[in-house]
Amino acid sequence: MLPPKADGLRREGERDLSNWDTMDAAALKEQLSSGKLTAEQIIDVREPAEWEYYHIDGSRHVPMNTIPGRLDELDAEQPLYIVCAHGVRSEKVCRYLAEQGYDKLTNIAGGMAAVSALEGFQYD
Repeated sequence: MLPPKADGLRREGERDLSNWDTMDAAALKEQLSSGKLTAEQIIDVREPAEWEYYHIDGSRHVPMNTIPGRLDELDAEQPLYIVCAHGVRSEKVCRYLAEQGYDKLTNIAGGMAAVSALEGFQYD
């Protein structure tokens, strides 16, 4: 197997042992603007103060620690894009959801910090 890329994203054809995909912020924004995904498919797992500071309009706020009690709000048949501040918590949520049987998951690498950088401001 090839060593991981410095940016943490998989190379084409590289085997991934996780049960979810990874997407960078630029691809997320492109897919949102092209209509390939809707903001309602984005699950933001940050804490309330982080959400209030900056979030993607139309995305759903489900803080990480509330996920187990809110699984009924997350449609396992629909692709879900999980985002946090930098991609660490969202990866943990992807792992948890995969263990619960969700298989249409994408972790947003770099999180909202990467999204905000594309918007021209520093998140933190």
